[in-house]
Amino acid sequence: MSATRHKVLIANRGEIAMRIARACIKLGLDFACLFTKEDAQSGHLDLAREKGGDKALYRVSSYHDANEILSVADEAGATAVHPGYGFFAEDFRFAKRVVKRNRPLVWIGPGWRVIRELGDKINTKRLARGLEVPTVPGSDRPVYDELEAEQIASNLFAFQAEQGFGHHVVLLKASAGGGGMGIEEIDSLDLFRSTFRRLRNYAKRTFQDSGVLIEQRIFDYNHLEVQILGDSSGSNHIHFGTRNCSVQSTGRQKRVEVAPGFAPKEWGYTFDAAKVLNDITEYSLRMAREVRYNSVGTWEWIVTPKGDPFLMEVNTRIQVENGISGMISSIKGEGPIDLIAEQIRTALGQPLGYSQEDVSFDGLSIEYRLIAEDPAEKFSPWAGAVERFEWKEQPWLTMYTQVPNGRTYDIPTEYDPNLALAIIKGKDLAEAKARGVEFLDSLVLEGRDKSGGSLRSNIDFLREQTAHLLEF
Repeated sequence: MSATRHKVLIANRGEIAMRIARACIKLGLDFACLFTKEDAQSGHLDLAREKGGDKALYRVSSYHDANEILSVADEAGATAVHPGYGFFAEDFRFAKRVVKRNRPLVWIGPGWRVIRELGDKINTKRLARGLEVPTVPGSDRPVYDELEAEQIASNLFAFQAEQGFGHHVVLLKASAGGGGMGIEEIDSLDLFRSTFRRLRNYAKRTFQDSGVLIEQRIFDYNHLEVQILGDSSGSNHIHFGTRNCSVQSTGRQKRVEVAPGFAPKEWGYTFDAAKVLNDITEYSLRMAREVRYNSVGTWEWIVTPKGDPFLMEVNTRIQVENGISGMISSIKGEGPIDLIAEQIRTALGQPLGYSQEDVSFDGLSIEYRLIAEDPAEKFSPWAGAVERFEWKEQPWLTMYTQVPNGRTYDIPTEYDPNLALAIIKGKDLAEAKARGVEFLDSLVLEGRDKSGGSLRSNIDFLREQTAHLLEF
């Protein structure tokens, strides 16, 4: 590291807080964790106490309170802030405040200007089009005027009719939204005005910006990602391959991820899948170089059944699913790679120390998001207590969970009911799928709600989806 003895404030909760803490330990760094009263049973508190003692754990009223978080940073003597994902991770104003305050801290993430530039979907689309990177057809700037917006939608419906699409749908997205929030779709121009007004009002309340992106709705697509890492100067960039995140809930929330994004040797795609993976990787690197991207980041893509890729957005943070990219990656023959540790050490000033030629890939990895929810009821969250959560240890299995071992865990209703991430490694898709089913079949997950009803989870859904991973 640098001459400074760094201490990282982890401004997040649950399994990602635990992964960041373990990365700090690996790097020889001190750390401090936050928790709220709702999270008092979380395993990230146990880890903080075990590895850092009382000075590594601070109670806050909310993970959303910037003043309180920065006050804790000062009290803890932190020199850097890692936001994890969610909360402040993609808030350029908070990132700017962290580095511009009287006692500046290192922001472990992209620079605030980069977050601002790529955080707006429409600005990202304009940037991409200027670099000849394909984007989803539609508006390339925030639209506020109702008549202009209606004309764009009318043109998209006409385009779909000319192309012979069987189902004509236009997508309306809050330009400042993210994570599947602020999205509406219409299949008739008659519905446009009422939907546009409703979304504008929602976007203004939720994101403080009523701008709307209007684009073509593409059905039967695969959702792919490219994992990028840039050094702190933004002048050197490495990719850690692709991921496929097409298995999602009805609310477009990811449930299963696979790395790499396609399996050309195992499936007979109707297009050159290897070329698509190469193309989206090169497009993503082109944009990263242009904006001097200086941390981990994910370029998200739609790929049509014909193999045409369209950039959706850029996530300027560590992703939940970064572990599967690291699992299949090696640097100079050493792997798997801890992308969170790479993010931290480069943010603190260390050079990358390797080039793209030093990065190799081997095998295939699957990530299951284990969630207390009911897929049969539109993935509605389940509230209650986890009483047993057990699995068989395997050399090909990595588990990340905040659910404590050996005691009851009341799922906080204030947050998403995510219980764990399970990462499966195989030499190829067939082996990884077989191991995934073996893991799911052996998993024990039991609990009760206040009325005595049994815990509901997405395990059966994950098992069903495993059979068809990477098919297109």
